Amino acid sequence: MVNNIKKYKDYKINKIHKKSIILIGNFDGLHLGHQKLFRAARKIKKKYKTKIGVFTFYPMPKMFFNKKIKNYKISNFEQKLNYFKKFGVDFIINKKFNKKFSKISCHDFIIKILSKELNIKYIFVSNNFRFGHNRKGNIKLLKYYQKIYNYKLITPKPFKKEKKIISSTYIRKLLERGYLNKANKLLNRNWSVEGKVEKGRKIGRKVGFPTCNIDIGNYVISKPGVYAVNVKIPKIKKKYKGIANLGYRPTFKQKKILLEVNLFNFSGNLYNKKLSVEFLKFIRGERKFKGFDDLRNQIKKDVLIAKNIR
Repeated sequence: MVNNIKKYKDYKINKIHKKSIILIGNFDGLHLGHQKLFRAARKIKKKYKTKIGVFTFYPMPKMFFNKKIKNYKISNFEQKLNYFKKFGVDFIINKKFNKKFSKISCHDFIIKILSKELNIKYIFVSNNFRFGHNRKGNIKLLKYYQKIYNYKLITPKPFKKEKKIISSTYIRKLLERGYLNKANKLLNRNWSVEGKVEKGRKIGRKVGFPTCNIDIGNYVISKPGVYAVNVKIPKIKKKYKGIANLGYRPTFKQKKILLEVNLFNFSGNLYNKKLSVEFLKFIRGERKFKGFDDLRNQIKKDVLIAKNIR
């Protein structure tokens, strides 16, 4: 848990956080494109001795307007806080996105919230940023108002890699298609998920590889299959290498997506503990096996591969 970032649920902020730099967006995954934005903001913070704030939303607007979208997030809120800390963020406004908030006009968002409530001095947004009722607000409108309300709009050029604009949407697609290595490079770290260990059917134990069963919640579902992973356990600084299966266990006809993790060189009870699982390498896709023996033999091969990954 990050303690030194002030957290607000609304835009009624302390005086010390007014006249600050504000970055607006979901910042899902905080990828290289986002990081470019935060580095630019940090330079202004240092130069003018001001604060950096993040204005973000829950649920993500796309998930609010389309209730069918479930597995979508690259990172959860706690992970975002940790990433924000590394980039010098002083406070975060995590505004609940509901029907009332969605009805605020783009003009009122600028005049009443950004100017009157937050009294912003610098605003960082992406070039395709849209806001306000029916998404009528855009960069052009923010530019129009900046001289009137005495703020400076900053929209850095999109970050590109191999002529491709890096976005959270692009990274989700990479994960879903099994291009973990490429996704990790664009995140500038290994993709990870956090979740609580639940009691399962103890099938892993029967096969000879006991696993922690983790509900992945609203995380994006990367390509089902077997992965080499690192696992962090709360209050234990050590990382444990392991192997994970993300999928539906076709051999056992499971209907719910599940993350199962086998930790190497670990013994202990992890039920109800929150684990952080870091995905290092995609080993193979999910397969259906004839029985326990075939599955056990394949897992032994997978474990050997995972143990040799550094």
